[in-house]
Amino acid sequence: MIPLTLREIAQVTGGRVHPDTPEAGRATVTAAVVTDSREVVPGGLYVARRGDSADGHDFLDAAAANGAVAALTNRESAALPCVVVEEDPARLSSRPDRPPYDAVTRAFGALAREVHDRCDARGGLHTVAVTGSSGKTSTKDLMAQVLAELGPTLAPEASYNSEVGLPLTVCRLTEDTAYLVAEMGASGAGHIDHLTQIAPPTVSVVLNVGSAHLGEFGSREAIAQAKSEIVAALPAGGLAVLNADDPAVAAMAAVAERVGARVVTVGRADHAQVRAEQVTLDDRGRASFLLRGGGGVTEQVTLRLAGEHHVGNALAVAAVAAEWGMPWHQVASALTRAEPRSRARMEVTEREDGVTVVNDAYNANPESMRAALHALAAMRRSQGRTVAAIGGMLELGPGSDDEHAAVGRTAAELGVDELVAVGPLAEPAATAYLEAGGDVATTVTDRHEARTHLEATLRDGDVVLLKSSRDSGLRLLGDELAGVDA
Repeated sequence: MIPLTLREIAQVTGGRVHPDTPEAGRATVTAAVVTDSREVVPGGLYVARRGDSADGHDFLDAAAANGAVAALTNRESAALPCVVVEEDPARLSSRPDRPPYDAVTRAFGALAREVHDRCDARGGLHTVAVTGSSGKTSTKDLMAQVLAELGPTLAPEASYNSEVGLPLTVCRLTEDTAYLVAEMGASGAGHIDHLTQIAPPTVSVVLNVGSAHLGEFGSREAIAQAKSEIVAALPAGGLAVLNADDPAVAAMAAVAERVGARVVTVGRADHAQVRAEQVTLDDRGRASFLLRGGGGVTEQVTLRLAGEHHVGNALAVAAVAAEWGMPWHQVASALTRAEPRSRARMEVTEREDGVTVVNDAYNANPESMRAALHALAAMRRSQGRTVAAIGGMLELGPGSDDEHAAVGRTAAELGVDELVAVGPLAEPAATAYLEAGGDVATTVTDRHEARTHLEATLRDGDVVLLKSSRDSGLRLLGDELAGVDA
């Protein structure tokens, strides 16, 4: 954290210092900014947000006891000094172009922007923003490892890609940080625009436009419009890295042109400027390919991540690294060295009994579900079965049953030996799987019943995939089957 006094925080957030004394105004935040009072460390700032199930203001005493120097609040407190931001009812009214975030959330974003700008002013901060319906976190992990070879790099923990997660990341910037990887998600119009005001990018990456949050957006066109906000935020001369294999993403070149930004296309299409050729998969589903970069340079890349879909993610990382001066041979070697970082994203565990567990259940949408099934098919052993345990995909709207049925048909077409449908949302997948010629479909009510079934039937040589939206709970089943502590 770049040190800031409470008076400075009040100025950038539009708040006021309480108590209104010179001593309180001079108090300086020197340690982490957090939203969980249990994570407070001496010298830190506690952001008292109101969440869905708890009000952060109820934990001000705990934050003080843990050593917080101050808190960001919307009311005064005797527990510790505060920067108080008043709630503006007009801000909370819904507007199609501005998410109705509360005062503390907006103030938190303003604070993070100040940290970003101070870091940038001290040495020039390179900020890359990454979005997409799927693959953001895996790409962020790859990006962080590759850019670290150029200089000190900061990237989000886990999937910190929201109006809270991004400020938490940005506030971790230090004076020597040279590269910031900003993951940006959205569940509505204006969300990404808000995030780009916190961490303005000089390079923006759009991976894909899929069906995640389709129930909230209403259409893929609306999703594409929201994702394009990350391109519209670029400065003149900035760079948009766009997926040439996704027409909705490729069309965002028009947005880049409108703001005066450059475009580099990546993908497997012949016209992609940075592309992958001769893609192959090993028996663990890991891709090798020939990376063709600028000027026709070619380099061999072998990824350590399972799943062919990571090829596109790697190409996006390659384009960004090359933009910031990394030679193509170093790009290729850095990608080859990069390892999986985040839990429950194509996390492969080889059990002692010969069963392979693939936990990819951190989240799911139709596109990532199909990608995971393709990876499962590629990991088939010479002896043993492929088993897909599929949970519900959330926020798909009226087309949910059709999308789940399409997953079942894909599993059958790929020759998956058994489909286990977990929970009522996934039942259409089991029906469609059998109708499309699948061998064995099992329907269970929850992950506990699924575990009982799988532990009784899995055997040496089997590969089992766990895939669902986060709240469907199969990531926990994946941990249980793999014997991994959650």
